[in-house]
Amino acid sequence: MMRLDYQHLAANGMKALGGVYLYVGGCGLAKPLVDLVYLRASQINGCAYCIDSHGHDLLAAGVTAGKLLLVSAWREAGDVFSDRERAALAWTEAVTMVAGAGVSDAVFAIVSAQFDEKEIADLTVAIGLINAYNRIAISFRRGPEARS
Repeated sequence: MMRLDYQHLAANGMKALGGVYLYVGGCGLAKPLVDLVYLRASQINGCAYCIDSHGHDLLAAGVTAGKLLLVSAWREAGDVFSDRERAALAWTEAVTMVAGAGVSDAVFAIVSAQFDEKEIADLTVAIGLINAYNRIAISFRRGPEARS
């Protein structure tokens, strides 16, 4: 059960985050790629609500269940993920776990080989956003949506 209705209590804050979400949605990055990033960060953070939400978004976009099952093991998944997806996932992990080891030049070189500077900035905004949403949902125990 949710601890409190943060969407109502902090409506303006949630609206501000929604504005960033809209920005990311229109920045030019492919939606399935952004959802893949959202899913991986949510897995790292253990956010059931966001894993469920973005997993379903990816399925609706035509990503196979087999590919979704391999997101947490993308390094070992061979050619299941494109070079661009692999770079985005590496960047997602580094930015999400920034407190551990920072973000290395090696990971920056990987993402820079696949994305231009604006795309890297937008990708990083997306990663920051999902990390904020994860922390809010986890803190207030928001669970997965009931689906029929």
